[in-house]
Amino acid sequence: MPNHKITILDYGMCNLFSVVRAFEHSGADVLVTDDPAQVPFAEKLVVPGVGAFHDSMREIHERGFDDAIRRFVDTGRPLFGICVGMQVLFDASEEFGEHLGLGILPGRVLAVPKVSFNGIEPLRVPHIGWNHLTEPRGRNWTGSLLEPLKGLSPAVYFVHSFVATPGREVDLLAECDYGGHALCAAVQHQNVMATQFHPERSGAVGLEVVKSFCVL
Repeated sequence: MPNHKITILDYGMCNLFSVVRAFEHSGADVLVTDDPAQVPFAEKLVVPGVGAFHDSMREIHERGFDDAIRRFVDTGRPLFGICVGMQVLFDASEEFGEHLGLGILPGRVLAVPKVSFNGIEPLRVPHIGWNHLTEPRGRNWTGSLLEPLKGLSPAVYFVHSFVATPGREVDLLAECDYGGHALCAAVQHQNVMATQFHPERSGAVGLEVVKSFCVL
């Protein structure tokens, strides 16, 4: 019987089917809700997201999820943001202008570089496909969302044109190399964790991340 209760937010900007299937495959009892009144009762909260940052923030605000998410974080219970659901946790994004985020994590969402670090090779944007996760210098995955992947260089699936730049170095949990640029691939600060990559589209490795969140 499922023993991990997961609440997944539906604010109209989510790839719900794949996310729900990944959590159900991991043995979770999943509730999908478009009602912010359900958020205070969640044991663990997932904020997925696809599309543009400002569209997602508009829907989150208009549906009353912004304050509900912030209050949930204040309880100390686990929250997991996925892709744009990760980006909206930060202060602001420069995607299609300047747009405020939820301000739960300090930092900004910036454009993925279009030229390699050496300034020579053009890079394809959006960054689409499989890329390997690495531990940032001074960060250890022990005790984190990514602990099951410790000691590996696992490949996971990305689709994004913008990427978070955490304001606190200690929040950076994983990076990936893109043309010599170290892109933020995952963050974690206390009970708040998030991935730029899509665990629900990352095969067995992604399921390990989903399971890791379920048992926190």
